[in-house]
Amino acid sequence: MKRWLGYEHGVNLGGWLSQCDHTKERYENFIKADAFKQIKEWGLDHVRVPVDYNLVETKEGDYIEEGFHYIDLAIQWSREYDLNMILDLHKTYGFSFDEGHGESGFFENEEYQERFYRLWEEFARRYGNVGDHLAFEILNEVTEKEYCDLWNEISKKCIAKIRAIAPDVKILIGGYYNNSIEALPDLLPPYDENIIYNFHCYEPLIFTHQGAYWIPTMDTSFRVPVDAPYSKLTADTKEQISQVSIGFDSFDQSACLDGSYFDKYFSEAVRIAEERNVALYCGEYGVIENATPEDTVKWYEIISKSFNKFGIGRAAWSYKEMDFGLSDERLNDVRDELIKLL
Repeated sequence: MKRWLGYEHGVNLGGWLSQCDHTKERYENFIKADAFKQIKEWGLDHVRVPVDYNLVETKEGDYIEEGFHYIDLAIQWSREYDLNMILDLHKTYGFSFDEGHGESGFFENEEYQERFYRLWEEFARRYGNVGDHLAFEILNEVTEKEYCDLWNEISKKCIAKIRAIAPDVKILIGGYYNNSIEALPDLLPPYDENIIYNFHCYEPLIFTHQGAYWIPTMDTSFRVPVDAPYSKLTADTKEQISQVSIGFDSFDQSACLDGSYFDKYFSEAVRIAEERNVALYCGEYGVIENATPEDTVKWYEIISKSFNKFGIGRAAWSYKEMDFGLSDERLNDVRDELIKLL
């Protein structure tokens, strides 16, 4: 399968320029140059930098020059520490993966879509000449499957507009169900040779999101070990998870999570990627802070073997805090072992 060199082992900088209160204090203090230095010392090769439209646009659509300054800093620090970078539009005007952000109407409103195109043209003018050091991810986690055809049309038009300005920049595209692997076959064939197919993986969700307060049906006190048998994971998923999650029916119910689970989960995506000659990339994966540090390491070890087997680049969620923080104190005793698996 085609590989995306330079973007094989990375980490997200979530919560810095996205999913935050969008204050100067946050921008100035949550992530600094020393984070990039640390990530390089971990042996990683890139960062994924989520940004919300609020960083660079007013509600009326006027550009905020100071907001672009922080993207400039991210690029500067990436290059200073020999890291590649993905600029990920995590929220656009009228759409967010999180309903709690209060954004709506993007897929029904052509004016919102035109604003989206203009923003990406602006990004392309400012950053499209950085070369292989920077890639564009045009939108994070399309949610509903019903948006599939519309998203294909919108993404194709957006890519064409970017290409008119930045013909060679790498562009990541993912599908519905929050960048689910299931959506990849329904994406349009790659626009050109510089398209990357992107997915996110938090499977098994019952383990990686145990006790997650944002899942309405989840008991926040619920805990489960990584080596629970599939029979327990099946029962717990039915009880705790309302969202789409890969099942365990095809596995021996007395067995426990191992590489065969992810090998099977990735297999269709790998087939599609090979068929379309496109690189495959996992832009988010990780384990919630409610899991034990030891179980967190075990999960990373299992999934990383499958990533490596298929040559899938990835970026863990997330460097700091955000319920998944890899640099957080709770992982101090296992971090040296953990970062070797990223």
